[in-house]
Amino acid sequence: MAVVKADAYGHGAADVASASLGAGATWLGVALVEEGIALRDAGIQAPILVLSEAPPGSEKDALGAGLTATVFSDRGLEAIADAAGVLGRTAGVHVKVDTGMHRVGLHPPEDAPAFVERVVRAGCELEGLWTHFARAEEDEPTTRRQLELFTRILEDVRRHGMEPRMVHAANSAASILYPETHFDLVRIGIALYGLDPGGALGERAGLRPALSWRSEVSSVRSLPAGELVSYGHRYGVAGGVVATVPVGYADGYRRGLSGRAEVLIGGRRRRVAGTVTMDQILVDCGDGVVDVGDEVVLIGRQDDDAITADELAARCDTINYEITCGIGPRVPREYEG
Repeated sequence: MAVVKADAYGHGAADVASASLGAGATWLGVALVEEGIALRDAGIQAPILVLSEAPPGSEKDALGAGLTATVFSDRGLEAIADAAGVLGRTAGVHVKVDTGMHRVGLHPPEDAPAFVERVVRAGCELEGLWTHFARAEEDEPTTRRQLELFTRILEDVRRHGMEPRMVHAANSAASILYPETHFDLVRIGIALYGLDPGGALGERAGLRPALSWRSEVSSVRSLPAGELVSYGHRYGVAGGVVATVPVGYADGYRRGLSGRAEVLIGGRRRRVAGTVTMDQILVDCGDGVVDVGDEVVLIGRQDDDAITADELAARCDTINYEITCGIGPRVPREYEG
């Protein structure tokens, strides 16, 4: 399963979905009914699992678009069954079991056999049974406890005479570290985009980032050493060239990178000068030769150096997921391959 929620982690859901299916994925995963419908509108016909229960009132839209529902509560099950009855179809559902993430899912997990029986009595098909790991990238004992609990619940369901067509548990980290979690399907999220799930697993798995984020110099001026720039005048330049780049926090280049991050211009690292503004940043280029139109790399490689999403995340005390998910819709996406 290629997980393409949040506009494919900022990479562009429809294009990533098409590329993933072309490369062998058989399922897609989304967080929202609207995300699934958008993929259908883009012509994607593969199975799509909504990874949480549909919000009340959206069930008919979800089933009408051919999305597969996750259920873990009696309210959610009843709503999906009612919508399926109105549409005159049988709904295949995936039951999510909470084995320790404690976000969403059937709780307590030992109720799974009784809940699955209610799924069948409601006229739905038990298409899947699944769970989600909380710390697969960093904590083996916790992951193994969750896996043991999930395996026990699966056995209990089977002892009650019910067999899900698909069983799945592995996220990106578990897919890399724990082959025994693969079952019938693995849900590849951040690793799909060549980004580290955590714990330096990206290097171990040979992942390469799919995304580069590039802009260009829109204005150049020469300023004396110590001249204060941008909002708040909190940064004094080294003296020399200051470049303006048309990207800002409205595009997802976070304000927390102000005066801390670097970009690549002409193969050299240059510091972001002062406060990141809504639509532009300033870059302190010192004695460098910089012209309007020069390429600026925000994420990606230029000559022999590279700036990664992980690097920007570290500057903001966050994770690479948040950096790419935050790249806004007004940033054009171009695809190669």
